[in-house]
Amino acid sequence: MKSQLNRRDFLKLAGLLPLSLSTPRFLRSLDASRQGKQKNVIVIVFDAFSAYDISLYGFPRETTPNINRLAKRAVVYHNHFAGGNFTTPGTGALLTGVLPWTHRAFDHNQKVADPFVKNNIFRAFEDYYRISYTHNGFANTLLKQFHQYIDEPIPREDYFLGSVDTLISELFKNDDDIASISWLRSMRIQENGGYAYSLFLSHLYESIQEKRIEDLKKIFPRGIPTTGADYGYLLETAIDAVGQRLSEIPQPFFGYFHFMPPHHPYRTPREFFNAFKEDGFKDVEKPVDILVRQVIKNLPVKRREYDEFILYCDREFGRLYDQLESTGLLENTWLVLTSDHGEMFERGFAGHGSKLLHQPVVRIPLLIFEPGRETGLDIHESTSAVDVLPTLLQLTGHNTPDWGEGTVLPPYTTIQPDSNRNIYVVQAIDNPQNAPLTEASTILIKENYKLHYYFGYPEAGNAEIVKLFDIKTDPGELIDLYSSKKGIALELLDELKRKLKEVNEPYL
Repeated sequence: MKSQLNRRDFLKLAGLLPLSLSTPRFLRSLDASRQGKQKNVIVIVFDAFSAYDISLYGFPRETTPNINRLAKRAVVYHNHFAGGNFTTPGTGALLTGVLPWTHRAFDHNQKVADPFVKNNIFRAFEDYYRISYTHNGFANTLLKQFHQYIDEPIPREDYFLGSVDTLISELFKNDDDIASISWLRSMRIQENGGYAYSLFLSHLYESIQEKRIEDLKKIFPRGIPTTGADYGYLLETAIDAVGQRLSEIPQPFFGYFHFMPPHHPYRTPREFFNAFKEDGFKDVEKPVDILVRQVIKNLPVKRREYDEFILYCDREFGRLYDQLESTGLLENTWLVLTSDHGEMFERGFAGHGSKLLHQPVVRIPLLIFEPGRETGLDIHESTSAVDVLPTLLQLTGHNTPDWGEGTVLPPYTTIQPDSNRNIYVVQAIDNPQNAPLTEASTILIKENYKLHYYFGYPEAGNAEIVKLFDIKTDPGELIDLYSSKKGIALELLDELKRKLKEVNEPYL
């Protein structure tokens, strides 16, 4: 019988060590022979974070002063596109390296198709210690689907107000470990129904929570940030906890952290409340789209509140970066900042997840902070969320999987970037999962052109909708070129339809 631990077993064991032992120095010395030159990877996702509203990308409001500062040490991608226009398809594309028409997670809270339960970024980093967290319930569904390949899936509720651990740390500051065990054994209802809450402590817990929330309401004038079905959350709680845990776990590690802001509701703290009120910024008015079912009013006000919420994300990313730098982790870590999709306030619609795929909802940030890089680099080629997986694998010495649809991002590829490459985005929320696409929104981006192709929608009389924009000269997509450049439009439409035929073939 072999007694030697393999790499994965060692990492799991080290991750479970008591905090008194799982210090950076202890783990580094314990794992020194195994680390070699492998570098850590941290992927930070801010949900619904549109490049359109980020000052780094030219937005007039200074929404990201900290990210602007840090970008001087990063590779910045200026034309990076999500795989979909809401959490499930967008996050699915990022984590599997394939587009929604391949991973098939079309609807809210839907899971990816069976092959991608193992064909995902966590399994690809199987020799790393893998840790994950998300505020977002839809993203959490995907993380649960990949749970067997994640060594430390942090429970979603841990970083919400109302978490048991938060209560314990307040009531029993000097006896955290003992109190946690006691709570779990004596009071918390287990899944098998073996224990019941103490009525007295249950009421005590509720009163403490109500007091905390009342105090926090003074800090958040528009209300405490929430996902809708919880007491709320503080982004700084998750940022601090993640930063601390990353300094404790064994290396090399792969961490995926998907935070809710600046997703609706846009509840920024008092520090940024009304930061852009009456600042002179004017939205460009665009006609209401035929696919918008309910016209939203006060779009400029909603956008201002969104922009002020971005300031909260920007501050917290700056704090996380500084924390990682102070612990020395960034000397040996690839840090990625991106999103799952964007947000839009135009054409009669506010938010994301509609039938529309205009720039604000599909163009997202991507910054890669390379260990040791001191100068910035701007990449203007069009890139896709499906490129992140193969890029990170190549950068860490892993094989690029054969299932992926992305390419290694410049400047990390030895192949000259293809200026004729097709970039696709897919939204098919009402399409059956295991059926050909018959009702969907798709776009094809090639060089400066962006083709919209929508089909199967009853509100459009089931007629095809085709639009063409030059997003270099017309980034706001104000001028439809379909009639004036019909030859180009039909050529791109033919390419897109051929691709749709290809992806539909397995489901016919």
